[in-house]
Amino acid sequence: MRPDQLPPFVLKDGETFAMLDRRGEICPASHPDSGVFHRGMRHVSRLELSIWGHGTTVLSSTEREEMGLHVSHLSNDGIAAGSPPAGTVHLERSSVLTPRGLLQQFCFTSYASASVTVPMNLRVDADFRDIFEVRGHHRSHRGTSVHGTTSESLEVVYRGLDGEDRCTLLRLGLPLLEVSDSRVHFALELEPRCTRRFCLELDFHPHGRPEVTPQEAFDAALLATVERFRLNRLLTASISTDNPSFNCWVARSTSDVHLLSSQLDHGLYPYAGVPWFSCPFGRDGLITARQMLLVEPRLARGVLGFLADQQARHEDPVSDAESGKILHEARLGEMAALGEVPFGRYYGSVDATPLFLMLAGDYLLRSDDRDFINNLRPSLDSAMAWIRMAEARSPDGFLRYLCAAQGGLRNQGWKDSDDAVHHADGRLAQGSIALCEVQAYAYGARHAMAAIEECFGRSAEAKLLREEARQLRRRFHDAYWCASIGSYALALDGAGEPCVVRASNAGHCLWTGIASRSAAGSIARQLLAPTSFSGWGVRTLDEREVRYNPMSYHNGSVWPHDNALIGLGLARYGYRGEAMRVITGLFETACAMPQYRLPELFCGFARREDEEPTHYPVACSPQAWASGAVFGLMESITGMAISRDQVSGRVQVMFRNPVLPKGINLLEISGLRLGEEEIDLQLHRSDHDTGVLVRRRTSGVDVMICK
Repeated sequence: MRPDQLPPFVLKDGETFAMLDRRGEICPASHPDSGVFHRGMRHVSRLELSIWGHGTTVLSSTEREEMGLHVSHLSNDGIAAGSPPAGTVHLERSSVLTPRGLLQQFCFTSYASASVTVPMNLRVDADFRDIFEVRGHHRSHRGTSVHGTTSESLEVVYRGLDGEDRCTLLRLGLPLLEVSDSRVHFALELEPRCTRRFCLELDFHPHGRPEVTPQEAFDAALLATVERFRLNRLLTASISTDNPSFNCWVARSTSDVHLLSSQLDHGLYPYAGVPWFSCPFGRDGLITARQMLLVEPRLARGVLGFLADQQARHEDPVSDAESGKILHEARLGEMAALGEVPFGRYYGSVDATPLFLMLAGDYLLRSDDRDFINNLRPSLDSAMAWIRMAEARSPDGFLRYLCAAQGGLRNQGWKDSDDAVHHADGRLAQGSIALCEVQAYAYGARHAMAAIEECFGRSAEAKLLREEARQLRRRFHDAYWCASIGSYALALDGAGEPCVVRASNAGHCLWTGIASRSAAGSIARQLLAPTSFSGWGVRTLDEREVRYNPMSYHNGSVWPHDNALIGLGLARYGYRGEAMRVITGLFETACAMPQYRLPELFCGFARREDEEPTHYPVACSPQAWASGAVFGLMESITGMAISRDQVSGRVQVMFRNPVLPKGINLLEISGLRLGEEEIDLQLHRSDHDTGVLVRRRTSGVDVMICK
């Protein structure tokens, strides 16, 4: 991959994220979508440094993910007249982000035999484009920008149509020779073998800021960022193996989830992805938290608390809200504030509400955090009431969606592109849609709520919920099973006609247990067949289908989170070997990706010898639920199941036929927290078996191995 094709380096803190190239710069020519974004708007669209009138030469570029820091090593190119020979001046450029802006430290060292004066020019543009504009939305009217300069700073203020002023203030820890609307000129005197440093500050909250120098601001930001990542690592269960590449994948995934997570009022919330979805998404947060529950239960608590707080309290067709529904997404940009897009607080998601209940049940089981779940009871009851109400008004009793908001999402499951739900002949499904996996989630939600009811001594309510689940399972199989394709229909359209299409959605039905055992076997074979499994992962759509396109968003691509849920489903029905193929495919994909980072999705072309997976050009990377996929898949192959004795309160950890992926003979999990209890485990492969060794445990944990 050529340097100009490498994905940008990503930093994020709170509502601010930055996408930088190998120089630590923002260059629209190579990465037009990059920049520094704050609260849904791009505050810096260009950041380029030249010395002696030329750009710098890249020696190396590293994202130190364990610290939230980007470091570039650069040198002069020696081309300009009057400049020293190439490689004489070295620049170490370090970038760190804060919730209010970007800070960069420049450390210059000269290896010339005499003193050198380095003339520098820094170009900074602030286009103040809403994230939806950057993504391609056209706006007929925009606010106005006003530039202001002093001998020490450059400030751009955007006066938005929503009445809000947004600003970008540039300061350097050096005297400025000249300042214009988008450029600052300055110089640095370097003595032989001496290092001089200065800092650049780009601040989006210049009013009320602490009176510190840019260097002091950088030092404080670096310490705070390092501490944030250190604390997150300390509170997350550690996973290590005897395979260095697998360890890199796990480390990158852990770091990316923490990078994307923002501290909100109720705790950590993993924002969906950079650049397009750096905000709270209900479905994405819930699935990411479920995947991470094995190692980082704090995420589940933060996600549940935030979504309960944002739960719809009344009906509002403008935002597809209905009382009890769980949030789809929440945006902070100008276009959302003006209603130019309906996503300021948008509820067009049919599956977030049952997933909310499923996560609550799983979190209670893992954490025994009864006080927290009990405080959530009004939100849980309201969510269950919405599911029942939506099913009751449906002609067939299934959970359906139909977009009401102008400009809202036509499709409201996880495959939400306009062409994602269709019939075998390619016709788009019309009317209210009942997706197969949504019925599976409604089934899982009832079992989760039943477990919660039992925990609080309400056995009658639990019995009713389980009976509802049993009836739903029977009706579901009768309505959705399609013998002609050996799988469940993708969906039922508004007329009740099945979409007889082989799609990955059916794998989610295995995850919750709604599938019959015979159906599960058929679906497992179909999903792992060459027409569906690319060699890198399970495709969203089987290549035999009319709308199959390996370069599409939802009709033939491969999504890591989709594969993780399928892997959990395969393992639930005992198809551990098939789950192993899924995790192996994604592991090998991660090894082929820059920085071991799985993107939101990649193309579904069949795997060929000596070829890497084909990138999807506008995929988010990092993406939270793609980063969480490895942990969901590890849970599937280890066969780990956790339960609690309602009388004694003891935690029971069971391993059902654990296996390890090819190339891994030893897997250690340290600091696995189960409420007040904790355990350290080691899985090791022998010639014919995988054993489990308990290295440490607190007194309230029992471990069982079932083979």
